Amino acid sequence: MKNKLYTAIGLMSGTSMDGVDVSLIRSDGFDQFTNILDEYFEYNENLQQELIELRNLIININDLKRYSSRLNELERKITVFHSKIVSELSLKYQDEIDFVGFHGQTIFHNPKQKISKQLGDGALMSQLVKKKVIFNFRQEDIANKGQGAPLTPIFHNLLSKRINEKHQINFPICFLNIGGISNITKIIKKDEKLEENLEAFDSGPGNCMIDEWVRKNSKKNFDENGSIAKSGKINQLILNQVIDNFKIDSFEKSLDIKDFDILFARGLSLEDGCATITNFTAYLIAKGIEHANGSNIKPIKYLVCGGGRKNTFLIQSIKDYLLHKKNISLNSIDDYNLNGDFIESQAFGYLAIRSSLNLPISYPKTTGCELPTVGGKLVKNF
Repeated sequence: MKNKLYTAIGLMSGTSMDGVDVSLIRSDGFDQFTNILDEYFEYNENLQQELIELRNLIININDLKRYSSRLNELERKITVFHSKIVSELSLKYQDEIDFVGFHGQTIFHNPKQKISKQLGDGALMSQLVKKKVIFNFRQEDIANKGQGAPLTPIFHNLLSKRINEKHQINFPICFLNIGGISNITKIIKKDEKLEENLEAFDSGPGNCMIDEWVRKNSKKNFDENGSIAKSGKINQLILNQVIDNFKIDSFEKSLDIKDFDILFARGLSLEDGCATITNFTAYLIAKGIEHANGSNIKPIKYLVCGGGRKNTFLIQSIKDYLLHKKNISLNSIDDYNLNGDFIESQAFGYLAIRSSLNLPISYPKTTGCELPTVGGKLVKNF
């Protein structure tokens, strides 16, 4: 007997703060999954600028109080923006939508202080769209001594089974997500107990330093396809210095974009700075991959998703750092009939369904929580 299927909208806005990825999915919260549609909605320039400016002002917990009125106003704007998207999708899709998984816009993340602040008012959204909304996905994990991130591994686990069956890829299967921060999920076997079978961690910066450099030194918001970095020259002296001086001491801690800065590249041209920063980013991601690989000598595929997979200079630089690892290959997840732009938005639709069924969304080996944790807060405000 099959489990009941639910329909959910997943909303994800990442650290690039450029817009919202939206997915409509159907799932039982376990192994059944159908992707119905994916769309992207761009923030207007004023909203994006307001988000970036306010995020830059929030350095510590006291800043959340200091700028509380601005945060509240911005949260309302973000919620209204997301709610209009939900209403628009609801008109396109005539069947009942059971849940909305509302990630919100991360403005501050510090698990040490037990805070991960996402702007997004679930009660207001529920009132506006007349649907059950699940939001605040990270706080329960943090309360359970977890890092609050990454949360997508349980969805990666589902996708790994589909990819294994359709494309005959052997386990272990790894996912490398390159968003603002990069993270890695490792699924060891096909049907093992989840607590033992899933491993995940934030592996370093993704696009965050590259995006910041491009925004500060040009009128662009990111390095499309890595074209700026390709046209520059890596400053080997600066690169060697930053590699020597910066180490990720532990992969047990989740990361925030404020953990990284681009000061080491000051004085370089737009192109040379972009090339150097991109190569440094690749170095840290490669170190994360080596950590995930451990002593494994079997061939293992890393399926790359997120916006960073389109940066060909970054991807090639990662591969160059891994040339000595003959058993590791990097492949775009798009090669397996999945759209790498929308894995996280699909995931938050899936997490919303799991949360509503009181099923765990994080595990000790994915976020460091003490016990498998049911995250997310459900609100019905209509």
